[in-house]
Amino acid sequence: MTNLDRIQILRQFTEEEPENPFNWYALAIEYRETDQNQAQDLFAKLLAEHPTYLATYFPAAHLYAEIGDIEESKVIFEKGISLAREEKNTKALQELQNAYQNFLFENDLD
Repeated sequence: MTNLDRIQILRQFTEEEPENPFNWYALAIEYRETDQNQAQDLFAKLLAEHPTYLATYFPAAHLYAEIGDIEESKVIFEKGISLAREEKNTKALQELQNAYQNFLFENDLD
């Protein structure tokens, strides 16, 4: 199955269940490989419409950093860390904190 096949299937899922954040998340992940602008739009939609969908924060922050939007990436990391703390999700919290520290170091930020 190709990336385009998966995108087509996931698009169908988003039409059938538009309220399910996982479908939008999976679609954004697939688009990261072929169309970063589309992936960015989908991550922005997820962050706005499903702000408690914790899985979004890690890949969204990385994508924003990759495309050079360092400030937005920083904001996304910080919101994800805060949400992981609120949800007491230790694994996600550790992953986000580690990635955030690397991000700060790589971008000479405090």
